[in-house]
Amino acid sequence: MSSEFWYEIAIAFCLVMILEGVLPFLYPGRWREMVEQLSNINDRTLRIIGLLSMLAGVLGLYLIH
Repeated sequence: MSSEFWYEIAIAFCLVMILEGVLPFLYPGRWREMVEQLSNINDRTLRIIGLLSMLAGVLGLYLIH
């Protein structure tokens, strides 16, 4: 794999980190409550949510590219 590929992966990872940090930075109390609620959701539901999130990301990339 080329170095350009790893450069793009690094950029994508950094953007994910930025987006993941927005909610705890702006609304720490609400974020804490959300994490607590997520801990009560069963594994099957979390997997479905994760799958839907990944599919939405793939669809978004497809539409953009």
